[in-house]
Amino acid sequence: MDVKYINPFLNAAIRAFDTMLNCPLTRTELSLKEKNHPTYEFSGIIGLTGKAIGTCVLSLSKQVAYKATSVLLMTPEEELQQNDVVDAVGELANVVAGAAKADLEEFALSVSLPNVVVGTDFEVAYPSNVTPICVHFQCDWGPLCVEVGFAPVTVGAS
Repeated sequence: MDVKYINPFLNAAIRAFDTMLNCPLTRTELSLKEKNHPTYEFSGIIGLTGKAIGTCVLSLSKQVAYKATSVLLMTPEEELQQNDVVDAVGELANVVAGAAKADLEEFALSVSLPNVVVGTDFEVAYPSNVTPICVHFQCDWGPLCVEVGFAPVTVGAS
């Protein structure tokens, strides 16, 4: 997978955390996903279709998910319900995918509504011809990552 398809998602996550949450991210490591299980407990999953197809997962550790929700809702963490966190993670995933879409306009992408899952005991579907990449970040609240499997659509001969 070409880095030019990944960077818009990474840059969007960095901007979202910096501007919406006043929480700078530091990139720590990059890996290919060997298994399609999300890395952390709260994952916002967005599908992208158009002249390219793909899946973007914003996967947050529990502590990052709760702190981000607390900041977004201006509510103390101890007053949050899990459904508040699910909504906030979905909104963050939507912001990341929407900003990446703007940077990938040559693909005329449509972005699905976010699905948010809690836990790691499931598989995320990525395009079959793509090995997803996982980019890990650290912030003052803990770890998170952006997982992306994205590729241009190739039109076969009829």
